[in-house]
Amino acid sequence: MSEKKLHHVTLIPGDGSGPEVIAAAKRVVEATSVLIEWDEMEAGAAMIEKYGTPLPDRVLDSIRRTGVALKGPITTPVGTGFRSVNVALRKTFDLYANVRPAKTLPGLAGRFENVDLVIVRENTEDLYAGIEHMVGEDAAESIKLITRKGCERIVRYAFEYAVREGRKKVTAVHKANIMKCTDGLFLDVARQIAKEYPQIAFDDSIVDAMCMRLVMHPEDYDVLVCPNLYGDIVSDLCAGLVGGLGLTPSANIGEAGAIFEPIHGSAPDIAGQHKIKAAGTMYLRVPAVFYSASASFVSGGVLSANSGGTMLTASCSSRVRLLYHSSHSTVSSETTSRLSTCPSYQTSSSRRSKIHHSFS
Repeated sequence: MSEKKLHHVTLIPGDGSGPEVIAAAKRVVEATSVLIEWDEMEAGAAMIEKYGTPLPDRVLDSIRRTGVALKGPITTPVGTGFRSVNVALRKTFDLYANVRPAKTLPGLAGRFENVDLVIVRENTEDLYAGIEHMVGEDAAESIKLITRKGCERIVRYAFEYAVREGRKKVTAVHKANIMKCTDGLFLDVARQIAKEYPQIAFDDSIVDAMCMRLVMHPEDYDVLVCPNLYGDIVSDLCAGLVGGLGLTPSANIGEAGAIFEPIHGSAPDIAGQHKIKAAGTMYLRVPAVFYSASASFVSGGVLSANSGGTMLTASCSSRVRLLYHSSHSTVSSETTSRLSTCPSYQTSSSRRSKIHHSFS
C-alpha cells in the first residue's frame, strides 16, 4: 500500500462566525483520513492595528506557497472602511471563475425539489473592479469594466465545466438590452463560444427576467454564466431556492490555484453561539461524503439553529463525521479520489484539473 501524501493548505478562519464554521469543516476533513497540514493565517479588521492592512503579506505568501486555501467569512464594512478582502484575494491571484452550486439536499424542506444549478460568475471585472470616484461633492461615478479576455475565459470555463460534468445547457445572463457595449460584448462572446460546443444547449436571458424565471421554474436551468455583479445576485437567489446561503459552497478558481469559502457572511450577531450553518463549508471540503450523508443528516434532525433545528455547529460536524464513517464503504473510493488530489499541484494545468475534480 502506497504511503499517503501530505497536502499543504492555507487556512484562513476569518472573523465573526468564520472560526466556528472552519473548525467544523476541519473536523469533517479529519474523518476522511486525508493528510492535510494546515498553514493557519489571520486576515480581517483585527489585523489592521498590527499590520496596517486587513490582508497581511504573510497571508498572500502562504497561498502562493500552497496554491490552495480554505477561508472563512470576513466582515466587510458597508459604505466606509477598507475594501473587501475577498475581492482583493480574487484579484491578487486572478481567480477569475467563481463557481457556486445550488443543489437541493434530500430531506430538507423547501419550496422546490430537485434543484440542481451551477452559477459560474466572472470574478475579476465588472463594477467589482472598484474603479469609482467622487465627482465633486454631490455625485459619484463607477466604471463598469468588461474585457473580451475576461468574457472569453469565463464563458469557456462554463462550457468546459458543462462538458466535464455531463451538464446539458449553459445560459448567459446579461442586460445587453440596456448596456449595449459592456453586456453586449459579454453576450456576443458567449454566442461565439457556444458554437464551439454543439453538444451543449445554449440560450441567454436578461438578468431581471432570469430572476423571475428562477423562482418560477428553476428546473428549466442548468449552468448559468454571469458577469460579476449579476453572478453575485443570482447565486444568492439560487441559494435561497435550496435552503439558504449556509447550504451552498463557493470556489474561486484560477490558472494556478483556488480559494474555497462559504457564500454566507460573517454573521457577527451570532458569532460565538455556534448556531451558524457549517454545511456550505463542509461541502467545500468533502462534497461526496456530505451529499451522500445528507438524507440522514437532515431527516435525522441534524439541523443547526439557523436552519430550523437545535443542534450547535460543532454538534452538526460531529454527526457528519459519524455519517461519514457509517457510509464509508459506499463512498470511500469516490471520496478518496476527490479529496486526495485537490491540493496536490505540479504545474498550472495539473493544478487546475485537480481543483476542478475535487470541487465538482
